Amino acid sequence: MSSVAAKKSQREDTSEAPELAEVYLESLNRIERLHRHLLDVIKDELERKGQRDVNSVQALLVFNIGDDEMTAGELRTRGHYLGSNVSYNLKKLVESGYIHHARSDLDRRSVRVRLTDKGRAISQLVGELFDRQTLSVEKVGGISAAEFASINVILQRLERFWSDQIRYRL
Repeated sequence: MSSVAAKKSQREDTSEAPELAEVYLESLNRIERLHRHLLDVIKDELERKGQRDVNSVQALLVFNIGDDEMTAGELRTRGHYLGSNVSYNLKKLVESGYIHHARSDLDRRSVRVRLTDKGRAISQLVGELFDRQTLSVEKVGGISAAEFASINVILQRLERFWSDQIRYRL
């Protein structure tokens, strides 16, 4: 049972809009599950390609870095990394030769990261997976570009809502 579902079953429904509470919690549960499924899809692709020294979280991180060079903090603020242990995964990726890191010339406390050739190969592997999925998601999954555009607008609003909750302590 997901943490959202567990919280739902533990709490008493005191909402003035029970129908909104129900669909809101269902959406939270689906968002949580979708992210785990995405990582499972990437893990499956890595295993099929014989890539056993990088996990799905790390592969997605490498994909999101792409051709950019950035700091660990920028990875989080740009939304490229969702976990709390970005330093651990970056360290593992450096040790495995997927990422090159160097101290910033401007701020010696800051470390800038970029992909190595090995990292670019993993980024390309994940990109090819997403390209293949793009070719079939409408035919097989039944989801059109317009529906994705609507989902993206809604998710952007939800992200802004949550950001405001934190920023303004609502």
